[in-house]
Amino acid sequence: MAYSKNWKALLTTTALAGSALLGMMSMQAYAQTASAGDDPALEEITVTGIRRSLLDATEQKRNSVAFGDSIFAEDIGKLPATNLAETLNRIPGVNLNRDIDGEGVQVSIRGLGPSFSKVLLNNTQIAVASDGGTNGGNANREVDLDLFPSELFTRLDVEKTPVSSTLEGGIAGTVNLHSARPFDNEGTHVTLIGQGQYTNADGEVSPRGAMVASHTWGPFGILVGVSGVKTTTRIDGFETIGWTDGNLPAGSGDVGTGNGFVYASTAPRNVAGLTAGQPVNLAQTSGLTLPQLGSAQIPRLGRNSYTFGDRSRVSSLLSLEYRPSDEWHFAIDGLWAQSDRDYQRLNMNWYVRNSGPGTSPTSTGGMVPFNLTVDSNNVVTQGTFANSSFFLENDIFNQHTEFYNINPTLTWKPSKDFKVDAQVNYGHSTFFREQPQFDVQTPAQSGLVVNYQANGANGQPIIMPNRDLNDPNLGWKWYRVNVQNVYRETTTRGAHIDTQYGDDNVNLKVGGAYDMASRIIRAYDNSTAFQTSVCGATCDGLSGSVPNSQIGQYLQPMNISDFGHLAGGNVGYTQWIMTNLSALEKATNYDYYKQTAPQTRSAVTGGSVGNISEKTFGGYAEANAKDTLLGHDVAINMGLRYFHTDQTVTSPLQTASGALIDQTLNTGYSDVLPSANVVYSLTDDIKLRASASRSITRADASQLLPGTTFSDISAQVASAGNPNLKPYTSNNIDIGGEWYTGGLGYIGAALFRKDIDGFTVTTQSTVPFTSLGINFSDLQTSQQQALLLRGGPNVATVTLTQPVNLSKLLLQGIELTWVQPLDFIVEGLGFSANGTHIEQSSSSGLFATGISPYSYNLQAYYEGHGVSVSVNYVWNDSSTAANAPQSNINEALISEARGQLDLSMGYQLPFFNDSVRLTVDALNVTNEPLVTDFGHSNSPYSIYYPGVQVIFGARAKF
Repeated sequence: MAYSKNWKALLTTTALAGSALLGMMSMQAYAQTASAGDDPALEEITVTGIRRSLLDATEQKRNSVAFGDSIFAEDIGKLPATNLAETLNRIPGVNLNRDIDGEGVQVSIRGLGPSFSKVLLNNTQIAVASDGGTNGGNANREVDLDLFPSELFTRLDVEKTPVSSTLEGGIAGTVNLHSARPFDNEGTHVTLIGQGQYTNADGEVSPRGAMVASHTWGPFGILVGVSGVKTTTRIDGFETIGWTDGNLPAGSGDVGTGNGFVYASTAPRNVAGLTAGQPVNLAQTSGLTLPQLGSAQIPRLGRNSYTFGDRSRVSSLLSLEYRPSDEWHFAIDGLWAQSDRDYQRLNMNWYVRNSGPGTSPTSTGGMVPFNLTVDSNNVVTQGTFANSSFFLENDIFNQHTEFYNINPTLTWKPSKDFKVDAQVNYGHSTFFREQPQFDVQTPAQSGLVVNYQANGANGQPIIMPNRDLNDPNLGWKWYRVNVQNVYRETTTRGAHIDTQYGDDNVNLKVGGAYDMASRIIRAYDNSTAFQTSVCGATCDGLSGSVPNSQIGQYLQPMNISDFGHLAGGNVGYTQWIMTNLSALEKATNYDYYKQTAPQTRSAVTGGSVGNISEKTFGGYAEANAKDTLLGHDVAINMGLRYFHTDQTVTSPLQTASGALIDQTLNTGYSDVLPSANVVYSLTDDIKLRASASRSITRADASQLLPGTTFSDISAQVASAGNPNLKPYTSNNIDIGGEWYTGGLGYIGAALFRKDIDGFTVTTQSTVPFTSLGINFSDLQTSQQQALLLRGGPNVATVTLTQPVNLSKLLLQGIELTWVQPLDFIVEGLGFSANGTHIEQSSSSGLFATGISPYSYNLQAYYEGHGVSVSVNYVWNDSSTAANAPQSNINEALISEARGQLDLSMGYQLPFFNDSVRLTVDALNVTNEPLVTDFGHSNSPYSIYYPGVQVIFGARAKF
């Protein structure tokens, strides 16, 4: 395995520094031990707070046979984190997918995307119907963790190598969330948390709060927890939806590769220096040769973006325990959560995409470029674009998510050598997003000019129009209106039984599991009828309930005056119009069209539409043994897991009459997954680990939906999903170990390799029409006639484009961890540091998205005299967000490298029996933006400024 020089140096430095520290600490530890032996009256010291949680995590790692990491309750409560995803980001090899407001939503382990991680709640699978954030549209296996507050959980485990007794499904790893239970802390306890959350993006303070109460009496226990937050949200940003180059008039010379718009061939009206209707010499006006102009790249829809609104989340937990004896243990855990986002997004688009000559109401006549310059990547660095146009895209994001899960469990231990664990679970989640649009544009050929310059704030191009886009009376016309909704529903249920024969040193585990997971995705679209009602069939604005002549009364100036105040540089125009949304919705009878929207085949969020149901039966046998080898302790875990999955995939197919019918396909697959984990204690404090395993992740749910469509009237070319996609499989090897330096301290390293088979690529093949599962009678007349000319439906063939399992991906990496108390310097001082390096190669030549070659996490803490301080810095290298080509240009989307500094402080008040603690958490202290580039730093794809969050308040424990 090849590693870069700086990682070799880091490893060497870590080892040398660790050796020096160990020498110092060993003498101190010896002195303390001797002192304790000489003085039998010496009191036992109880470690609490941050150090207690780190000690618990260290002990868990030390005693584990497999590779993994854990976070315990004190750590969850005191790390500066707003949800479980943020908390997990502190674990080595765990990265976050963040929403545009900067909050972590999903986790990735060792570089692989969120759908490659299996998320469990109290050892059972869960699914959340939400779609991955404001810009999300995933229909896959990701679990949005922003729904779950850290206050209701006591332990988070990340298992990086599988054991046979754990549910299959996570090539990257398994995340197991453990909710709080009453017997975690016997007696009567109440924790109250009241906080305010300030964000410098909007200058508002929002409330946060939580209450957790538990009581045990005799064999009974009950715990109730509630957590809620309501925040005002504002995100300033810049978006492009890709970069593109333009077509040139016929005969002008070479054209570019993107061809997303057309330059003017004849002079439009109101262009200074040109006579309307006369031919345009584009080489002369632009200052570039025609081949240069044809490949000169500008944003497809360069737009400043302003998102604002409210977000609320309420989560609750009920846990009941009954422990009548050491033989029996009953529990039932119920978790419920609800989230609402009510956002508006105002995008003022520089209309480049599809602009040019034409006869539609949105045609502009084409731009005329003046005095352009380009860099070596063909990106325009400056210039003027006459006959430009802008349109306002006023999106409404109203979405509601609900989730609940019920999980009864039973443990029966009739003897010290036999134990049975049994549990059932049921989970259900729903999601609804209402996302209409009201879009208006500037008049065509109005003399609007854009002065353009590259390299504004964070690489953003500076787009400066010569007109006031914040003027409601500029002559705005209708561009389009949409009524689009999406509904999602997920259901999980299962039953598991696990038996153990033997003691803690030598045992055999045998178990079985049944799990069902279903996804339902429905889309509703009433845009055609709504558009006809509002602005005419072609949205020309000559008729309808709000014709062009009346648009001005429903527009108003922007409600902020400091757009881009967090950018730290020039962002171009900072003011533009917005709609009087409530008045516009009332005038257009919007609610009626929303309520009567018919079902359609594609969702506004981009996710595929249909149903997926998977029923899995599994069983395993696992052996565990602890013994000695060559005089040293050794622990072995090995086993086999078998599973069989029956899969039903249904998606809607549109008939010639316009009706939707269901197309259903069934498939099944099985596999045997071996695993072996070994830990060898070279000394009492040095442990060497090795693991070999095979793991699976089920195929991308969005690609499983058939969704067969024809791209031509002759039914000759079709595209479809592939419900026969097999799971991704991975053969894994892990080698590593830790050097435990005493107490909570240790230095660890892990090398890992994953040979993944089954990555999907899109292929074309010739197949019989009969294999598509489509009825001949459901086709349009022209398609039926074309099939008859090719020999009829039983003979004719079709060219089918669909994803198949072909690609191989190899991941190799190293993780380094150093957890070290510094009590010999200052009692209560310490640090935790970890870093990950990953290299990847693929048989297809493509990159697995989201893999940062380098990432690291640093934490420094102090705890003493009632004061606790934790400083955390997480850094992720740049990564591929989407492979090339994009917008028909051979460039990939690149997520820029980003570091985030967070701070957490607390002070225990020296009265009220030390029960009240004041807290302050500061997130994203250095105000880092979220940036994705279109291949180059001066051609950003998107930029968002989430700002700095400060959460302050008090925690009281009784």
